[in-house]
Amino acid sequence: MGNIQFDLEVNQYLNFCFHRKNLDKKTIKSYSIDLKQFENFNNQNNLEWRCKSAIESYIESLHTQFNPKSVKRKIASIKAFFHYLELEEILEINPFHKIQIKYKEPFILPKTIPLKNIETIISFAYLNYKKANTNYAKKTRLRNALILELLFATGMRISELCSLKIEQIDLTEYIIKIYGKGSKERLIQICNHNVQELLQKYIKERAQDISNNDYLLINRLHNRLSEQSVRNMITNYAKQSGITLHITPHMFRHSFATLLLEEDVDIRYIQQMLGHSSITTTQIYTHTSINKQKSILTIKHPRNNLNIGI
Repeated sequence: MGNIQFDLEVNQYLNFCFHRKNLDKKTIKSYSIDLKQFENFNNQNNLEWRCKSAIESYIESLHTQFNPKSVKRKIASIKAFFHYLELEEILEINPFHKIQIKYKEPFILPKTIPLKNIETIISFAYLNYKKANTNYAKKTRLRNALILELLFATGMRISELCSLKIEQIDLTEYIIKIYGKGSKERLIQICNHNVQELLQKYIKERAQDISNNDYLLINRLHNRLSEQSVRNMITNYAKQSGITLHITPHMFRHSFATLLLEEDVDIRYIQQMLGHSSITTTQIYTHTSINKQKSILTIKHPRNNLNIGI
């Protein structure tokens, strides 16, 4: 069985992931890249891809090239592929059953935005909108203010925001239907009056544009606004408002979760709002609430009731 056979099996596997597992296109693209890297390694080293020794050699090479998080993901891609081959009885023996993989992934805290910086950049967006002196500038800056508000109000991923369509928004109850990873659906409500008003105003302005595009956020050509355009806008707004911290769209999601946790919101509700399939993913935010921890220890620690000191 040569590389032609490997390519055939990979193509069938990726079709299986798309049509039967209903995985996201970006996930499938990552699988494709990882499997291609595995194939290239075997070709360069004249190894038989089905052999245990080939997989072990590949894993060793990954550790010399990538960080632990990337290594973990790439191994998972290969492992899932071999599991599929085993289930489909294409391979009699899955070599992964005889491979021990142990490594410690470094714990990295999610990067959040201080609340004062969130206030600063959103305030700048509103001020920027009020200063607009052309109709085009008003629409663009109104849209930009809404982007910032929605990122913070909902904890949406940037991909979810940019792919959001008007039909997914209930303007009576202000409920947004979000299609997350793996096409999983979740509902989140906009409860802040200012954000509700901004959303209404933008959609009203948006309706005046002659466009067949159903996406909520559009560019000057009436096409779907790209994720990179949102990143660039946030970077520019942060600089113009005097924020030195590099802010990304995903940091609003991290801040959304962390700040709610600091307000004693049950982590299971946060899990649901973020669209995490496992609460283990959400629990990373329990490590970030250092401000809440400080408040608890300052106010409630029993040592504070002991009048002892130098």
